[in-house]
Amino acid sequence: MSKIALVDDDRNILTSVSMTLEAEGFEVDTYNEGQSALDAFNKKMPDMAVLDIKMPRMDGMDLLQRLRQKSAMPVIFLTSKDEEIDEVLGLCMGADDYVKKPFSQRLLVERIRALLRRQDAVATGETGTTEETKVMVRGHLSMDPLRHAVTWKGKDVSLTVTEFLLLQALAQRPGFVKSRDQLMDVAYDDQVYVDDRTIDSHIKRLRKKMRMADDEFSAIETLYGIGYRYNED
Repeated sequence: MSKIALVDDDRNILTSVSMTLEAEGFEVDTYNEGQSALDAFNKKMPDMAVLDIKMPRMDGMDLLQRLRQKSAMPVIFLTSKDEEIDEVLGLCMGADDYVKKPFSQRLLVERIRALLRRQDAVATGETGTTEETKVMVRGHLSMDPLRHAVTWKGKDVSLTVTEFLLLQALAQRPGFVKSRDQLMDVAYDDQVYVDDRTIDSHIKRLRKKMRMADDEFSAIETLYGIGYRYNED
């Protein structure tokens, strides 16, 4: 049974969503502000978290920033309809997905299940053929799907599930272009629609993390209007 942390200052959302998730077989912990959630996470991490952005004491952005300092736990943001800048910023900070308020609880459940499936696929190495479960080395890059481990020039790089899958898809065939649609298919289930900006935000975050290991990192090339390509050094 997967444990989901639900963090929102709207008690109606906490009550209704937690009831829905529990009916779907999830274990749910609820928090009405970010600091209490962080305190609990410091003791034991849930399997994933659903975070509202606007909250007292510690908002969703601050909580995500603290989480990403020590954990790649999957995170879904809840954003208001008119807060597009928050969606982009949230993804750039390391969120795996977002759902706009007001939202269908069925949609949220589908997003949660999709993200957990992706996490399980990476954790068990069931990300494709047997070849894809092996350690992959491309120039300075090493990726171990079974351990969810990435190194660049021998330095560890901590990636979220989404970032790992995107980098893996690009690095599997150096020199070949992957369109945004192809990358969406890799990172998201068919029933989950995301736009181009979502993939771009994940790639931006991925590059930033790789450049923390090597400020001259340039292996991921953007082909404007087409997609992205991994160039092996």
